[in-house]
Amino acid sequence: MSEAQNASQTPSKNEQPAKPVSKGAIYFQAVRAFSFPASLIPCLLGAMLALLYGTDVSWYLMPFIAISLLFLHAGSNVISDVDDYKHGVDAKDTLGGSRVLPDGLLSSKEMFRFGMILFGLAVLFGLPIILDRGMMVLWLGIIGIVGGFFYTGRPIGYKYIALGDIFIFLLYGPAIVTGTLYTLTGVFSLSAALISIPLGLLVTGILQANNLRDIINDRKANIKTLATVFGEGFAKGEYVFLIVGAYITVILLVVFNVLTIWSLLVFLSLPIALKNMNMIKGVKIEDTGKIAMLDAMTAQLTLMFGVLLSISLIITKFVG
Repeated sequence: MSEAQNASQTPSKNEQPAKPVSKGAIYFQAVRAFSFPASLIPCLLGAMLALLYGTDVSWYLMPFIAISLLFLHAGSNVISDVDDYKHGVDAKDTLGGSRVLPDGLLSSKEMFRFGMILFGLAVLFGLPIILDRGMMVLWLGIIGIVGGFFYTGRPIGYKYIALGDIFIFLLYGPAIVTGTLYTLTGVFSLSAALISIPLGLLVTGILQANNLRDIINDRKANIKTLATVFGEGFAKGEYVFLIVGAYITVILLVVFNVLTIWSLLVFLSLPIALKNMNMIKGVKIEDTGKIAMLDAMTAQLTLMFGVLLSISLIITKFVG
């Protein structure tokens, strides 16, 4: 789970951030905490679906779910930085990532060790869930760890072979939402999987914002993303498709009675979506500075959209 994940508030090349003054600050920079809503918001949505559907909800497991997800996400971010630096994706003259390795704040060995510690903490906080819910949750956890590590980790590195979009969609949409619902209630739901689609699209939009910005550098590093394979026009079109698709999906779910009319509250976030889509109009891939913040702004959109959708489920539960 990374790069969605990579919703980085990265300054321009000439405005690199001041180096952190302490080791703790460096490690905090390395985890890219500003990207955590990409995993926490789907988790929140899964919890609100448990509230809506469930009569016997194991709320005492919720802190373990959220904390385990945070460590898993953080570990994925760190390992992604290690691999991107190793393959020349992140360098002194590029945007993206935490900048810890290109700026020489930690060694690759230190970063890798830190990432493994974070994965270990994710497992540790997941143990109470496994003991309570059994083998199914164990398999869900394994999927999360494998998906996070091999996003960039060899021998798979699916980010580098143009498979990042589909895996990020599946992990940050259906996997987290339905996984959270199952952990809290012991029930899998097709409706929950459908309701997760808009968030999956938006989180994939965060990744696409990164890929659009990084087309030139990714090509230099011989990295294959959908953006590098099909070009700038396709990348812009995919971004618009993902953002617009999230809103259209909500409308369709309301029409087919999967969601209630309250779910249209998500349209309160539409001004941010329009601003983001307008940002890429007329921008050439050489002008990376003009869209340097698009990933962070897409993450903000995901946060607002997800909170509004969750609120709509609460209203549905108590108002109808």
